[in-house]
Parts: sequence; structure tokens; C-alpha cells
Amino acid sequence: MPGGAGVRRPDHQTTTRPPVAEGGPEDGPPSAGGGPPEAEPGNPQPGRLQPRSRPADGVTADAVLAPYLQGQAGDFLRSLRLHREHSAPSDANGQGAEAAARALRRSARRISGSLHTFRTVLDPVWADHLRTELAWLSGTLAREHAYAGRLTRLLDALHQLSGAALPAARGTKPAAAKPAGAGPSTRSGAAGPAPDAQGRAALGVGAARAGALLERQLTLARTRAHSAALQALGSSRFHAVADAVALLASEVPLAPGTTGRGAEALLEPAERAEQRLIGAVAALPPDESAEPYNEAQDAPWHQTRLLLRLHRYAHEVVLGAADPVLTGAGRALDLHRDAAEAATAAAAAARTPRIAPATAYALGVLHADQRHEVEAARAVFRETWPYAAAMTAP
Repeated sequence: MPGGAGVRRPDHQTTTRPPVAEGGPEDGPPSAGGGPPEAEPGNPQPGRLQPRSRPADGVTADAVLAPYLQGQAGDFLRSLRLHREHSAPSDANGQGAEAAARALRRSARRISGSLHTFRTVLDPVWADHLRTELAWLSGTLAREHAYAGRLTRLLDALHQLSGAALPAARGTKPAAAKPAGAGPSTRSGAAGPAPDAQGRAALGVGAARAGALLERQLTLARTRAHSAALQALGSSRFHAVADAVALLASEVPLAPGTTGRGAEALLEPAERAEQRLIGAVAALPPDESAEPYNEAQDAPWHQTRLLLRLHRYAHEVVLGAADPVLTGAGRALDLHRDAAEAATAAAAAARTPRIAPATAYALGVLHADQRHEVEAARAVFRETWPYAAAMTAP
């Protein structure tokens, strides 16, 4: 990155730590905070689907799974109706359509995730096809919202950076070499002269130009995503998905022999989803080997976020509600994803041909700031992940 790798403002206050206020992640129910770092006596251990928390005896698998899927299908159809109503020209601000699109994606994710986890008790051909189509729809509708959120995040970060002192070098080791354009380290115990006034002025000018560049690029991307979403919602492919969900609202195609089976038929796939999550967390790179600006190391964290989402949906099916102890960890992974994608956008903007050096420097500072947010989100996840034993598994 031009002039930006390894730099951060000395008074940086991370915004990644989840707030204590109520409200959960976008697709999860509100809850306060995450669980303790270690399970205490009497609290559930990994393998959270404890016998005392399982569905009541005599309840069949179809009596548990079918109402959940039908309820989500009903939410999907209601959200679709609201989206059509609020997409009319009379809805000038578009907030109603945006809220309806979020609700539509929320239901689509839950149906798709449940079809994936409980495929063994469903008609597999039907489940695989509908899951693929819902994933396509959810991803298409999510892009516009993602670009808008990314732009807001980056502009807010630029405003904070340009209003603070000039960022200084941030190395992983005291003796690490400073990248081009970075000032002296201001980490605890480090000594060096204060950043010069010329550098602060360059950051201020560069931040304004960097913000304008990001706004042009991300607004264009958002406009294209909006057009793609409208095109998708008017396509025959989408109408086929809506018809399939409407049929799901009245009947759930089950695998042969599923009808009448006990709810234990759902516990095995739900527990597999949980063990995949715990295994993915155990395999995350330790802090000691993490490289702050190595974006290739983001992949296992993104995969863990997806597995946590599948586990949450499985928990909703089997026990009727999401696992509250994982709310903090899930929020940290959402923030990790947002910061990583924002850093990638800043890096892409910095590669724009023929930009001024001050603009490139400001984008480099912004990239470093967002990579710091990635690190902070990982630290918060480790603090809020409730199963400490899984974090240290070999």
C-alpha cells in the first residue's frame, strides 16, 4: 500500500468491540453481550445440545422442522409483499424497501441454512436446488446494502483519521522496519519526534480526496448492485424461487421414512453443525502467528462466521431460539468481515491510476486503520467465545 502499510493514529480507539447496548447482529435476535471466556460450573459445555435442552419426548422430527421452515417461508412472502409495496415511486426515501429487503434476506438465509444442515431428513434434490437458489437471491440482494455500509464505514474512519494527529508507524516488533511514508512509532515505550506539520496537512488534503474517490467508486458499485437486484427480482428465476417458497409454506418435502421419526433425527445433524464450528474455531491461526496485513489469513475467519450462522439456525430449529451465549462472538465475526472488506476497498482505491501521492497516502492510512479493526475484532471474538477449551485444542 502506498505509504499506508503499518500505520495507525496514536490515539486510535477501536470501534470494533461490540457495545453493551441491546441489539444483535443484522440477522440475529437482540441479546446482551457474549458469554464468559470459560464455562463455569453448571453452564453448558461444547456439545450445547444438552439432554435437558432437547425437544420433549414424543415430538417427531417433522413436527419440529416443518413449522420452522413454514414460518420462515411465511416471513419471506410477507417481506416480498412489503418490498413490492415500498418499491413504488411514492416511497421516496426507500427506507421501507430497504427494511423489507433485509427481512427477505433474513428469511432466505434461515431457510437455506436449515436446508443445508437438515438435508438428511428432507428430500435431498429439492433441498439442494432451493438452497442454491436462495443463496443466489440473498447474495444478490445483499450487495447494495454492503456497498452502502462499506462507504459509510470508510468515510467515518477517514473523518476520524484526518481529525487526529498524523498516524505513526505501527510495527509488530520494536525493531521492525518502517514502511515508506510512515512516521516514528508512538506505541508504548517508543520514542521519536512528533509528526511534522507538512505531513498532517498532506493527510488532511489526501483524506478529502480519498473520500471523494471512495464515494465515486462505491456509489457506482452500489448503483450497479441496485440495478442487478431489480433485474433479479423481475426475472423468471426469482419468480420460480418465490413459487417454491410459497409451496414450502404449505408443505415441507421430507425424505422417505422421516415422517413419524423422533426429534432425535434432528439432533445428529445439529450436533454435526456445532462440531464443525468448534473445529473451525480450534483451527484458527493463533495470535502469535497472525500477520496484521496478510489478508489471506482472513479466509478461515470468514468460514468460521458462516459455520456460526449455520449453528445458530440449527439451534433455532431444535430449541426454538438462537443460542444467546454466542451473540457476542457472532457480532465480532460480523465486524471482522466488515473491516476486512473495507480494507480491501481502500486497497483497491489506492491502486487507481494517476492519483495524487497525498491521496494514496491517506488511503494507505485508511487501509492500515481497517486492518487494525480486523485484529481488534479477532481479539474480541477470542474474549467472547464461550468455549475456551476449543480455542486451545491442538
